[in-house]
Order: sequence, then structure tokens, then C-alpha cells
Amino acid sequence: MRKYLLIIGSLFTTGACLYAQDANRTIQRGNDLYKQQQYQQAESAYNEVVEVNPNNTTAKYNRSLAIQKQGRSDEAVRAFDDLAFKTEDRDIKSKSYYNKGAILSIQKKLEESIEEYKKALRLDPNDTQARENLQKALLELKKKKPKKDDKKKQQQQQQKPQPKMNQKEAEQRLKLLEQKEREVQERLQKEKSKTGGGQPKDW
Repeated sequence: MRKYLLIIGSLFTTGACLYAQDANRTIQRGNDLYKQQQYQQAESAYNEVVEVNPNNTTAKYNRSLAIQKQGRSDEAVRAFDDLAFKTEDRDIKSKSYYNKGAILSIQKKLEESIEEYKKALRLDPNDTQARENLQKALLELKKKKPKKDDKKKQQQQQQKPQPKMNQKEAEQRLKLLEQKEREVQERLQKEKSKTGGGQPKDW
């Protein structure tokens, strides 16, 4: 379901070449640790690069993957979101949206994950994994929605207002109620007179 691809850093030219080689070596060390499932150590390696160069999107992207692998899903979502927002690199932006969508799918936040897959596909229409996962998320959401619709229908049926009475019917019902009340009062009066007022006697 997930496309967690580590990115190997690329060399920069001229004066930054020495730094670039160091950064790439550190990223490669992080990638090796990641492949050995030593995600915490991999994250530390990527952090070394980010501390020196906060704009190194390769290190930031790979660090986001390492964070997610450690089960810190919410933090990974924020990291991918931040990276997708800030980077100009279409490939990293697309992969960040994809991975954010994958995490949200696992968390059953289907509507949000669908949006992220769509963003990934807008940047890379040939991304078959994003398209497949988008379809899966849409199907899963469709399965959930009918249940909600059924509940709404039941609630609407239960809340159907009573049919309205016209004025004549209302007056007739009122007269019937008044008549019943009179009958009850009369019956109580008769019972009272039979028992002598119902007052207890002192002995």
C-alpha cells in the first residue's frame, strides 16, 4: 500500500561539492540504517544533514519515512505535509502527498487520504500506486456511507411530524376532553358525598 522510497542525495557543483559529498555520505548511512530497520538511528543520520542544511529535502523526506516507521504517524503526517508545502521539487512533493495519504488511510481518515492521493496524482498522473490506493480508499468510503444514509432515513421516519388537524377536528377533540373531565369530576363528587366528605373522625 505504501510507497516508502528512500531518496539518494545528488551532488552539488563548485564550492558546495565538499559539503554535498558529506551530506550524501550521511544520507547514505541513514539509508543503510533504514534498510536494516534501525529507524531511530536512520532518523538521527538524516537529522545531522537537516541541522546543517534545513533546505535539504532529500534528508527531510527520508527522515519523515523513518519517523513513520517508528509508529509516530501523526508526526510523520505533519512532516510530509510541511515538506510538500515547502519544497519546489515535484517528485518529493508528490511522494510526500502519497505517503501522507497512505498514513491517513491506515488511520481510517478516508476523506483526507483521498484528497492527498489526488494531490499526488495531479503532480504525477503516472503514479499507479497512488491511483490504486485512491480507488481503494474511494471504495472503502462508499461502503461506509450507505450505513450513515440508512441511519438518516430511519431518523427522518421517526421524526415525521404528526398529521396536522384542521380547526373543526381540534374543537371536537377539545370538547371530548372537556366532557371526559366533567364526567370524572361528577364521579368524584358522588363518591365524596357517599363517604361523608371523606374526613377522618376523632375517637
